[in-house]
Amino acid sequence: MDTNKVLYISQEITPYLPDSHMSVLSQKLPQGIQEKGNEVRTFMPKYGCIKERRNQLHEVIRLSGLNIVIDDSDHPLIIKVATLQPARMQVYFIDNEDYFLRGQTAKDLEIRLSPEDNDERIMFYVRGVVETVKKLRWDPTLVHCSGWVSALAPIYLKKVYAEDPAFQNTKIVYSLFDEKFEGTLDERMLEKLKLEGFTDEDLASIAGAPVDWKALNKLAIDYSDGIVQASPEIDPELKEYIEKSGKKFLPYPGDENYVDKYADFYAQL
Repeated sequence: MDTNKVLYISQEITPYLPDSHMSVLSQKLPQGIQEKGNEVRTFMPKYGCIKERRNQLHEVIRLSGLNIVIDDSDHPLIIKVATLQPARMQVYFIDNEDYFLRGQTAKDLEIRLSPEDNDERIMFYVRGVVETVKKLRWDPTLVHCSGWVSALAPIYLKKVYAEDPAFQNTKIVYSLFDEKFEGTLDERMLEKLKLEGFTDEDLASIAGAPVDWKALNKLAIDYSDGIVQASPEIDPELKEYIEKSGKKFLPYPGDENYVDKYADFYAQL
């Protein structure tokens, strides 16, 4: 397929967060794909530990102001943006006072500081990205989701936004990392997702038990067109699940020439 417009929905990106395998890849890969002549839009959560003045973030008023309803409660969507130099690549940030703390002194992320809200936090993040892309009137040909914080994006795009002209012909790639979260998400998560318009059939793979890290990743795999092993090692059960799914799969591409390998993988979808 022609992947001339690529949307990246990322869990973390350097230099806004400390270097990690995930944060570095989530910066270098979009930059490399952009340098190949593609249009790129990149999103991440505006975690409270990200300093706005230091990183030159500013609010985009024309994109902010929408209220997103999660579990029958309104949550204002605030969009901020920064530009990565020297690539001149814009990074959009999804912000909200309910899910992303303001002025916190802790260096850790809300996904670990207040995990009891993670189900709603990732629902808000994904919907915030999609609604913002629609406001931009920019129709991606491919959406690449990285990390479990983005894991609900595939099912939202394939179900809730399936008839939306902006995403009707979009292919979805999910990068599976070895990062896990402890415990399970809120026991009412399925109930909240049904309020979003999902059916029992849509959510069958995560029904019957609280949603843990493996279940959430399986849901992402179910609704993606291609899967990437983004860490040298991933959970064996999930790797077997990918193989059984029959989806296009890119094994760990290594640390050299990986932009070309990702670009080739995109072209196969």
